Amino acid sequence: MFIRFLTLPRAVTATSSVRVFRSFCSKPMETRVLIAPDPGTSGNGLGSTITLRHPKSGNATQYLFVNGVLQEFQWFKNLYGSWFLGDYVNEDGRLYLSTPVDPVFLMLPTFEEARMKKGDDPGKFRQLDEILFIDGYPGYQQLMSIVENYMQVVCEVKEMGSLKFFRLDDSKVLRWLCYKVCQLKQTLSKLDKNYAAQEEKDALVDAVSILGEYLKEEPWLQLLCNHLKLNIREVTGKAQGSAEGSNSDFCNEIQFYQEKSDDKKAPIAKKGRQAKKVKLETESHNIKDMFSRATRKKK
Repeated sequence: MFIRFLTLPRAVTATSSVRVFRSFCSKPMETRVLIAPDPGTSGNGLGSTITLRHPKSGNATQYLFVNGVLQEFQWFKNLYGSWFLGDYVNEDGRLYLSTPVDPVFLMLPTFEEARMKKGDDPGKFRQLDEILFIDGYPGYQQLMSIVENYMQVVCEVKEMGSLKFFRLDDSKVLRWLCYKVCQLKQTLSKLDKNYAAQEEKDALVDAVSILGEYLKEEPWLQLLCNHLKLNIREVTGKAQGSAEGSNSDFCNEIQFYQEKSDDKKAPIAKKGRQAKKVKLETESHNIKDMFSRATRKKK
């Protein structure tokens, strides 16, 4: 499915802009508001949502692929909120964010399976189009143009004429992960004074726990923890606690929307108590009337 970006009157920052896009969600052609990096004058303003397997859970997850950049979606929603888009109101007030993600994270499980490693055997070399052919996930083949350059960082590559063959290399993956840890440590120390004042071990645990959101425990997270002399349970426990804290409001919002979408059903009483009737608002006005009155005034 493709997304056509329509820039609203004012940009949020110099490199990002607020855009309206057609939903990739459950309801076809449903409008959403997205903050994403500006495609720039060289882009065609078109993006496509592709479904890939999440690198940690393996669940089907949608990503945005636009102008050769792979981006992941995040969203935020207050319990009550709507968007005024042009001359109509979108009742879904969720704000979507699109941020770049390193494709290597998403490709690690795929390349790990493709080499068919057994014991001490390093595995087989495979062609890229063969590795990216995954039944039920055609989105991987759309990434053919960028995967080759990214995966050379963590793979052994053999060339036979015009053909290239790839095999994941554990030592290269470990070096790449250590580099990511160093980058995260430097970034975190600049973001917050508390991070800057941390001891070396605590800073390592924080950085590795963030990476752990994209890595399976076996083999990569365990391999990284062993190399950095960290307890993997300490890393995964901190990541889990952080996730639980940040998802508490999110879970409440899901419950709210589930109850709201089920308004046709009669309220169910709990523990023998009589269900309360919904109190209707008085002296309220239809929002369509507000727009019609404004239009009449202009005339």
